[in-house]
Amino acid sequence: MKFAVIVFPGSNCDVDMYHAIKDELGEEVEYVWHDATNLDEFDGILLPGGFSYGDYLRSGAIAGFANVMEAVKKAAQEGKPVFGVCNGFQILTEAGLLPGTLRRNEKLKFLCGQVKLVVENNETMFTTGYEKGQVITVPIAHGEGNYYCDQETYESLTNNNQIVFRYQNNPNGSLDDIAGITNEKGNVLGMMPHPERAVDALLGSADGLQLFRSIVRNWRENHVVTS
Repeated sequence: MKFAVIVFPGSNCDVDMYHAIKDELGEEVEYVWHDATNLDEFDGILLPGGFSYGDYLRSGAIAGFANVMEAVKKAAQEGKPVFGVCNGFQILTEAGLLPGTLRRNEKLKFLCGQVKLVVENNETMFTTGYEKGQVITVPIAHGEGNYYCDQETYESLTNNNQIVFRYQNNPNGSLDDIAGITNEKGNVLGMMPHPERAVDALLGSADGLQLFRSIVRNWRENHVVTS
């Protein structure tokens, strides 16, 4: 399986994402600059964390209009896995690939540390390696991770089982403890915590590794690859 790590001016978690794929999974991965217009050669698209375009206007607002995002949207429409972490999640909401928005943390402070997440849906292409209700440890590092949406959108997320991760102890004021959601189709995931920073026990947790393994396993099953 071949992954693209999209790099925007101000991305700073692209190396972490690359390491998770290349060194921990042993899969093929390339950095792709934000001005690319074609992602057809890639099987999975990864949008890393950071401060794209300096977080001017809003976090992810300018990146949402970058040239590469049309290709990201095309990949999503084709059913390919598209995964955005932290700033990547913010970009996905700004680009309209995921509903809702990410606001300033409730206490208006940047938060950095390990958090506990509850796996609410283990039937997506990103979470089949987990058990429903499993509690995992994954780090956060954000100032604008307070997820919000209107009541109609929230009801849709709930009814369609699109809420994939919730915080066990909500650190930022997110609506209903939401930490990660998918689109209705289930192939676009955005989350504020950083599973790419939880792929080895030396980092404090390896709980994030199963997310990436789930993506690869799902792809192999759908492409009849047994190795």
